[in-house]
Amino acid sequence: MAAGSGRYRRATVRSLTERRPQSVAGQVFLLQLTVGLLIVLGALAALLLTSRHDAEQEARNRSVAVAETFAHSPGLPAVLRSPDPTKTLQPLTETARNRAGVDFIVVMNTHGIRYTHPDPAQIGKRFVGDIKPSLAGKVAVESVNGPLGHEVQAVVPVTDAHGSVVGLVSAGMKVASVSRAIAAHLPTIFGISAAALVLATVATTVITTRLRRQTRGLGSVEMGRMYEHHEAVLHAVREGVVIVSGEGRLLLANDEARRLLALPEDAEGREVARLPGLAPGLAELLSSGRAATDEIHQAGGRLLAVNQRPTDRYAAGTGTVATIRDSTELRLLSGRAESAHERLRLLYEAGVSVGTTLDVARTAEELAEVAVPGFADFVTVDLAAPVLHGEEPAAGGAHQMLRAATHGIRADHPFLPSGTLITLVGGTPQARGMVGGRSEVVPDLSPARDWHLQDPEQGDRIVAYGVHSLIATPLKARGNILGVANFWRSERPEPFDDEDRSLAEELVARAALSIDNARRYTREHALAVTLQRSLLPRTLPEQSAMEVAHRYLPAQSGVSGDWFDLIPLSGSRVALVVGDVVGHGLHAAATMGRLRTAVHTFSTLDLTPDELLGHVNDLVEQIDQEEADTGGDTGITGATCLYAIYDPVTRRCDMARAGHPPPALVHPDGTVEFPDLPACPPLGLGGVPFETTELRLPEGTQIVLYTDGLVEERSRDFDEGMELLRGALSHPGRSPEENCRAVLARLLPHRPRDDVALLIARTRVLGPDRVAAWEVPFDPAAVAEMRSRISDKLAEWDLAEAVFAMELVVSELITNAIRYGSPPVTARLLRDRSLVCEVADGSNTSPHLRYAAITDEGGRGLFLVAQLTERWGTRYTPQGKVIWAEQPLPPEADASDAPDASDDEGAGAP
Repeated sequence: MAAGSGRYRRATVRSLTERRPQSVAGQVFLLQLTVGLLIVLGALAALLLTSRHDAEQEARNRSVAVAETFAHSPGLPAVLRSPDPTKTLQPLTETARNRAGVDFIVVMNTHGIRYTHPDPAQIGKRFVGDIKPSLAGKVAVESVNGPLGHEVQAVVPVTDAHGSVVGLVSAGMKVASVSRAIAAHLPTIFGISAAALVLATVATTVITTRLRRQTRGLGSVEMGRMYEHHEAVLHAVREGVVIVSGEGRLLLANDEARRLLALPEDAEGREVARLPGLAPGLAELLSSGRAATDEIHQAGGRLLAVNQRPTDRYAAGTGTVATIRDSTELRLLSGRAESAHERLRLLYEAGVSVGTTLDVARTAEELAEVAVPGFADFVTVDLAAPVLHGEEPAAGGAHQMLRAATHGIRADHPFLPSGTLITLVGGTPQARGMVGGRSEVVPDLSPARDWHLQDPEQGDRIVAYGVHSLIATPLKARGNILGVANFWRSERPEPFDDEDRSLAEELVARAALSIDNARRYTREHALAVTLQRSLLPRTLPEQSAMEVAHRYLPAQSGVSGDWFDLIPLSGSRVALVVGDVVGHGLHAAATMGRLRTAVHTFSTLDLTPDELLGHVNDLVEQIDQEEADTGGDTGITGATCLYAIYDPVTRRCDMARAGHPPPALVHPDGTVEFPDLPACPPLGLGGVPFETTELRLPEGTQIVLYTDGLVEERSRDFDEGMELLRGALSHPGRSPEENCRAVLARLLPHRPRDDVALLIARTRVLGPDRVAAWEVPFDPAAVAEMRSRISDKLAEWDLAEAVFAMELVVSELITNAIRYGSPPVTARLLRDRSLVCEVADGSNTSPHLRYAAITDEGGRGLFLVAQLTERWGTRYTPQGKVIWAEQPLPPEADASDAPDASDDEGAGAP
């Protein structure tokens, strides 16, 4: 029973505490609603009274205005003196009454007898009202009970020209009309009142709801208890809270604020600026009233972070509230975190900024740049001399160093400049680091003397400049010590320590790998360049068929597989070759060498361009097949070639290409033509036979052969590059050398991404005075006649010394053609840099050199030809074959017939 009553009492108390806030809020709501209703009713009454007063005043004003207007109408005094004023005035007054909006206009004589009235029955009767003031010349307004009822009327005198009153005019309105005007406004008045009442009710509801929400339905007891709780929390928090008035007096300080600021017991109510023991900067902040965010102040050995805001942000001078927290330990932790963050940032910058190129010296400069000023004020990097050339550093104690980088916060530093040769002296921190492979830290340079051993005078200048601390860290990568990086401090007061040593070692370790990569690349690049230079022609052979200029520009990324060549052929002909192997590096250069050698070999067979490309294509396919069989991946991924043969006697040029850009022909008048050569596939793809195109070129035509790196560029398409090439070549009168310079200047950027090979050859013609040709009868007896003709021609050319040998050669070649060949037989003699004899017949049977036995009756003819001439051979034509032999000219004839050195304007170095 007792337990049940206890539960009942608790439930009753809980119910009361739950209902109390609601009843208080309800009472407040009813009170606010009642007040609002009374305000609305009072406003309604005021509106009614104001409306009634305004309506009556409007009636009076209108009556006076109408009466005065009518009384002062011209001719009215004359009408009043007429025998029957009513006849004239009654229609006029009725019309004016209707237009003026009054209930009556009455015109009367000075005795008050009416001449007009809205009710004709009232005409002739006495006017109801006081007319004495009006007879005295005044305007009178009064309220009377007249014939129309309760009326408001105005009486105005009518005067003649002499100012005498000759009649009266009265105008007025019934009180009922005024009431109707007021009644017309009542719906509006009541509507406004109702809206005001609704608005007041809504506002009261909103305010009550907001009040209940803000107080969470708490009553006075609960609000008091909540204040007590807030007071307890305020003094329990571990952050100081200070409230200062607008006059600078301390209103409140919690326990933590008293502890942090060492405030006295009677501090509250006193001026903040006069509190004892308060730091001046902190006192100034608390009494200033300005806003502050995490402002740091020192007080009693502590670092205090102060945040201050006004108590009312919209009103100035109302006071401030400040929160204070002890950030001494947090400051230490944040300093360490900031140092770790700065270290990570520096290492990240080193990762992305050091090693952006494969240049050893530039990588050393990037290391120096990334460490200044975040880690050191000055940085010098010294590398072993062989490292800069791509070689491994020499082993041993003596270290010949070359300063690769010097960088600092100022340019007027005392350190040796880049490029200075340095020999490390034993006992210095740099030498010890090179030997031991660990960083050497010198916290204070002034008392330390070992680092002066390198150069005492230089060391004194460095100390005098203000440099006070050093870390010497060896650059070690893959077991090799490449050099040493020196970090110097001058502006930063703190010396280097062990933490700085570890950071320097991490920083240098990353840079050392990049430097070693650059060193190895430099070595491989040098090897590849050497290989490529050895495979490309250093000088072009002498010949008379063409004036030649050429260029080779390696790509920015290194060596590649572009090549060009000029090959002298039999009969004073010349072969022009340009090729391109896809890719870069040693493999591309080696492949280029193999293809160039193959072209040279096949050209000695005097093959046509399509046949030569067919043999080279077979070689490429064979190389790829061999690599596939052995599981290698160094096959030829792509190669193009253009091969052309020019004959200076016939001006005929035969061309064929395998996936290569077409040549350009610059005619003597400056017009540029791109001949339409069949677009055959690149070498190694096969499937489609190569085709030869035959052209007849005027003397002085320039043949321009090039690789795709000249016309193809990322910023433009192929067609645009071809048009730029056309524009660069469209200038008559230029030599091949001048065209080379113009083309490269017009088409190439400063650092091309792909290598470029360019070969420009201007054709010459071997004139009739240097060529002699004969039809040879197919009869052995014709040999003697041909010997005679040869002798005569050589005598004509002043080559008597060559007659004997050339007669034997011609006799043997014509005899073999008649004996083993078939008609027609022709003979031709060419005088060029050498004396060339050619005998052609219609047979494809090729003679072979053999050594005849003593008992053999024949077989010695070609042996004699080989002994008497410099070289000989056979080439095939669609009509048969040509056997040719070259004999050197006598020295005096050779010198006189050699082309002018000025004609060969040379060529750029490959």
